[in-house]
Amino acid sequence: MQLNGKYPFFLSEALRMSKQGTLIIADNVLYKGYVMSDYNKHKQRTAVRNLREYIKKALEDPKLESEILEIGDGLCISKVL
Repeated sequence: MQLNGKYPFFLSEALRMSKQGTLIIADNVLYKGYVMSDYNKHKQRTAVRNLREYIKKALEDPKLESEILEIGDGLCISKVL
């Protein structure tokens, strides 16, 4: 089962359960580099779209301070403000 398609849901739930200062860490957010490219193969299209949504939410949510590290398949570290 691919969990990377569930990342936006997990972020919402993590925020709901978190208090100020909590760190939310998501691994593999760049998914083999597909998320940052024009990758559009049908098999991974949904996972790539959901990971892009996760990154957008993590970077734009005013309750979070987030950084994407291009280490391995990508790491997103978010701090709840």
